[in-house]
Formats: sequence, C-alpha cells, structure tokens
Amino acid sequence: MRRTPLALGATALAAGLALTACGSGDSSASASSGKPAVKVGGAFIPAPAGGDMAAGFFVVHNSGGADTLTSVTSAIAQQVTLHSTKGGVMKEQKSFPVPAGGELDFERGGNHLMFENLKQTPKEGDKVSVKLHFAKSGTVTVTFPVKAATYNPTAKSAHSSMSSMSSHTPHTSHTSY
Repeated sequence: MRRTPLALGATALAAGLALTACGSGDSSASASSGKPAVKVGGAFIPAPAGGDMAAGFFVVHNSGGADTLTSVTSAIAQQVTLHSTKGGVMKEQKSFPVPAGGELDFERGGNHLMFENLKQTPKEGDKVSVKLHFAKSGTVTVTFPVKAATYNPTAKSAHSSMSSMSSHTPHTSHTSY
C-alpha cells in the first residue's frame, strides 16, 4: 500500500493531538497524586491579659489533596485544644478538615486554638513554637509571634502574608518563606 504525503501528515497530526490531550492535566505532584500540600501563614497569639489561657490564630493553605488537622501541641501549655465558634457559641472540636485546594481559617470570632493551663504566660514580642499535627501531612512546626492583645489583622493581610509561612508536603522537609 502506497501512502501519500497528505495521509502521512494527517496521521502525524492526529498522533500529536492525542499525545497533547494525554498531557494536558495538572502536572504538579501533589495535585496529581492527591497528596496534601499545606502551608501555614498569618499565625499569631494575642498577648493574654492574665490567667492560664491564651488563644491562637492562623490560616492553613492547601494546594494539594484533602487533609485533616487532628491536634496541636506546644511547650507553653499543658494542652492545646481546637475550637469553633458559631452564633457566638464556642465548641471544642476533635479535628478540622482541610479541603483539597482550599483553606482552613482560624480567626477571631471563628475557629481558634486554646492554649490551656499555660506553663508560662506569653508576652507581646515573644515567639511561641507550635506543632500542628495533620492526618496525612504529618507535623508542621510554626512560630507564632505574640502580638498586642488588640491585634486583629484583616482577612486579606492574613491570607496574603508570606513572611511567616511554613509549608509541608508528605515526606519532605519543612520550609519557611
């Protein structure tokens, strides 16, 4: 059978289009494998006025597959608990889902951490090491600066702040930006 240049060109074009279609998906390892890729930013603790409790706030950015924040630990407190606030009512939670390609916000008036039975009272200017434990991403260690008791960043600045971002993908080292 004799092939004409036109038939050969059409065959080559069809093969090229087929290969292009196969490779058109997201090429990032986290997205294609479904592994989470979490980064934590906007972290802070308002200086407590006294007592043996303090609150903590931050944002988890996840550019990969779904994950779950299962617990939090810190040397400054005997216990760190996860809380949600809805309709002005605070409720302790066992975990929080971190959506694939989404965010989990811990902010004033909403989700937050409670550092309970403080071993030492954090003061404005201190830096507190906090370990966030994720079901799939493992442990991410974040430095929480202690801010003035009245400090309340806007949502936009908390989401866009890259100065205190910590990131983690499973089986890789932590990175600070």
